[in-house]
Amino acid sequence: MAVPAPSSEMIRTIKDLGRRVAEQRRARNYTQQHFADLAGVGRRFVSELEDGKATAEIGKVLQVLNALGLDLVVKDR
Repeated sequence: MAVPAPSSEMIRTIKDLGRRVAEQRRARNYTQQHFADLAGVGRRFVSELEDGKATAEIGKVLQVLNALGLDLVVKDR
């Protein structure tokens, strides 16, 4: 399985984050269930995150990003 080359993208909304998570998961050919198992979260959480649900728990979001090899960087604008 080919892992996408590192890249960066400005994430301004939960929808942006969800789209990025979905792209990375699909690039690895993971189903939502398989990925949820790898990340240690529920499939429903992955689905809602990818759909941009605004109430996503930050701790679980960080687990998902870690499982995909993505970093969350906070910087001044």
